[in-house]
Amino acid sequence: MLFWLGLHYAWQPLPLSREFALILFLLALALVSIGLLSSLLHLGKPARAWRALSQWQSSWLSREGVLAVTCYAPALSLMSLIWFGALSLPAQALGALLALTALATVSATAMIYASLRTIPAWHDWRVLPVYLLYSLLSGGLLVMSLLALTGWRAPTMALYVAGIGFIALAGLKLSYWLALNTLPQVPERASAVGLPAGSTVRGFERPHTEQSFITREMGFVLARKHARVLRLTAITMCVALPLLALLISTRQAPLISLLAAVATLLFGTIIERWLFFAEARHVVMRYYP
Repeated sequence: MLFWLGLHYAWQPLPLSREFALILFLLALALVSIGLLSSLLHLGKPARAWRALSQWQSSWLSREGVLAVTCYAPALSLMSLIWFGALSLPAQALGALLALTALATVSATAMIYASLRTIPAWHDWRVLPVYLLYSLLSGGLLVMSLLALTGWRAPTMALYVAGIGFIALAGLKLSYWLALNTLPQVPERASAVGLPAGSTVRGFERPHTEQSFITREMGFVLARKHARVLRLTAITMCVALPLLALLISTRQAPLISLLAAVATLLFGTIIERWLFFAEARHVVMRYYP
């Protein structure tokens, strides 16, 4: 949402009242804040969260946090200019900066996973563009549906761009899943103790008695068993139904169609993102009996 709002004010201001424009910005910032709070609660010791921002030189997670917090500065500054009606060169510069910062934040989020060599399913070039497409499509449809509340109709070009984005997303996800099916097996247990390949090595007890981050986050067996059904559900909810809704919006009920497209996309994204984690195998899981 922040990307599209910033891009509009960098290129051409939206024909909106200042009150409605600020509502859109506040909603986008509220979603960013919810995301940051969710990340905070995910930490083992939330009180030390500030330290995560200090490792930006080496950690993609730290860069994500820094960039997400940075988004507030151009967003709030642009909101103040919108309120006072000063939509001139400074507003355009802030809009461009906001759009770039929003894209950089999502890119850093994607790189948290794409940079992990220990999880082959995530160490893939498609992870970054898929993250960006999900972000751009969901944010764009949400902005379009909210604008439709004012009677605004999406131009045909915007619908074409969204359609191309959905087709690209489908192609990337299908190729990713095909690549996932052909991933080589992780190293055998024998290699961990220096024995020849093919040697029989059996674990007689687990590496530890308590659950760990690895077993909680990388031990999804049920999801892998039903991966085909979940993949079909995700691609239907994330691509097929939103595309159908966009096609309907060109002819009738644009508001209802756009809201339906947003709802199906967000629901499908929840399934797809959960499956993204569930299908990932950390190499250390090979050594759990």
